[in-house]
Amino acid sequence: MSAPVIPATWARLQGFTDARIALGRAGHSQPTAAHLAFQLAHAQARDAVHLAFDPGDLAGALQALDLTSLHLHSAAPDRAAYLQRPDLGRRLDAASRETLQRWHADHAKIETPDLAFVIADGLSALAVMRHAAPLMAALLPRLRADPTHRWTAAPVALVEQGRVRIGDEIGEALGARTVVVLIGERPGLSSPDSLGVYFTWAPRPGRRDAERNCISNVRDAGLPPARAAAKLHALLAQARQRQLTGIGLKDETDDGPATLPPG
Repeated sequence: MSAPVIPATWARLQGFTDARIALGRAGHSQPTAAHLAFQLAHAQARDAVHLAFDPGDLAGALQALDLTSLHLHSAAPDRAAYLQRPDLGRRLDAASRETLQRWHADHAKIETPDLAFVIADGLSALAVMRHAAPLMAALLPRLRADPTHRWTAAPVALVEQGRVRIGDEIGEALGARTVVVLIGERPGLSSPDSLGVYFTWAPRPGRRDAERNCISNVRDAGLPPARAAAKLHALLAQARQRQLTGIGLKDETDDGPATLPPG
C-alpha cells in the first residue's frame, strides 16, 4: 500500500526559497498540510494589505536615529479609495502640499539636500513597520562615514495611502537631488512583509518608471536590511556621480555565490 503523502524527489531545493515548490502529493491532490499553509499565507497577505499604517510609531523610531519627519497624506482619503483609485495614491492632498510649502519657505536658505526619504505604506504597512527603520539604521552610518561624499537629507516624509510616484512630487517640493521611497510591496503568498526601495534622480512629477531604480524584497527572509543598505549606498553614490537613475544605472554589487543547502 502506498504512503498517504508522496514527497517530491527535489524537496531539498526548498532551502533556497519560500515559494511553494516540491510540495509532494496525496493521491491526485496537495497534501493537507500544504493546503492549510496556502490558506494561512493567503489570509496573511490580505491582512497585510489592510493593516493600518502607524506614522507616529515610525516617527519615534526615526527620532531615535536623529531624524526629523513630516506626516503627509495622499489624495486617497481612505484605504478603499486607495485600492480602487491608484491615481489618488500618486499625488498629495492639499494639506500635505501646504505642509511642504511651509517647510520649504522656512528652509529656503539652507543648502539643497542630497536626499529626500519617503516612507509610504503602499500595499503592505506591515513591511514598512517592520523593515523601514532597520534599513535606515543600517544606511545612515554608511552615509555619514562616506569618505567621498558629504550627504545631506531633508526631513523624512511619512505618507499614508501612498504609491511610488508620490515621491516625485515630494522630492521636488523639498528641493532634493534624489528621492528615496521606502514602500510596502504587493504581498505575495510567501512574503506579506516585503519592502521595496525606489530612488530617482532629479525627482519631479511625470518621471517614468524607466528613470528610477528599485531594490526589492527587503526583509529578513529576502534581502536583509543591512545588505539592502549597502546596495542602496553604493547605487546612490553612483547616481550622484553620474547624475542619473533608471536604465542607465546598473547594480554591480556582488551578493556572493549561492550554495546548496545540506541534505
